[in-house]
Formats: sequence, C-alpha cells, structure tokens
Amino acid sequence: MKAKKTNAMRHLDTLKLPYEHVELNLKEAADASSVAKLLQAKEEQVFKTLVTVSNDKEHFVFMIPAGKHLSLKKAAKAAGKKKIEMILQKELLPLTGYVHGGCSPLGMKKQFPTFFDQSALDFETIYFSGGKIGVQIQMDPKLLEQAAKAKPFDLCEE
Repeated sequence: MKAKKTNAMRHLDTLKLPYEHVELNLKEAADASSVAKLLQAKEEQVFKTLVTVSNDKEHFVFMIPAGKHLSLKKAAKAAGKKKIEMILQKELLPLTGYVHGGCSPLGMKKQFPTFFDQSALDFETIYFSGGKIGVQIQMDPKLLEQAAKAKPFDLCEE
C-alpha cells in the first residue's frame, strides 16, 4: 500500500529532492524525544518544528533537536527582531495548516522565514515532521536548507 503524500512530501517531490519518509504508529501527538526513541535515532538528530511571532506580528519557524529548548533571545537575534515568542497552540492550525505534533517546516499555508539549529549540519540526515502526526521525513539537512529556504543558526538554550 502506498503512503498518502503530505503537503511536505509534495513540496519535496516538486523540488525533486531526495528524502525518505517513516510512518510511526501514533494516534496522537508525541514529543520529539519519544519520536526519537521510536525511530531508534539520536535525540540530536530528530528535530521539532516551532512557530513563533515577533513583537511586530511577523511569524518565524524554528527547528531544534528533540530534548532541547529554543532560546527566544537567540531566535530573535536570528530573525533580526527585538522580541520573539511562541504562538498559541490554537493559532497553529489556522496559520500553518498543520496540527500540533504534525507541524512540518515544509508545505505550510504560507512560507515563513525558517531557521534550524546549526547542529543539524553535524549529521548526514535528520528527521523532522512530515506534516502529519506519525509521519517523519528523513533527509540531508543541506537539502532541507534548500527546500525550506532555511538558515542554520545557534538556537538552543545552553
């Protein structure tokens, strides 16, 4: 049986970029650390997608490794903004088209400026949400950089 394509996968297919997708048996959102265990991958190799809003109401997407916390100060610096905060969970679906636990940096309703923690470049491939709970995409972070027009930056709290 062929897997149903998500918007994130269709985006990668349009760009003709190679990726693998993995389907996990998840009925509801799981944190990125739990996903890493299910994938039998290092926590540092599984990235979560976080959506934020700046003091001037501009939205930004940040990807950081499972088990890490986004430094809002570093995120603001990356985005060139005075202040950044997380959006409310209820705003995620109308803004991105994705639900909590299935938010991908690819295939959102609108492309937002995207940054990923520079540690991703330490790996040949990383995992991130494929745009649906239980679907993970595995790909080269340099290709993700191209696909999401993402920039590497030091984003995590120490």
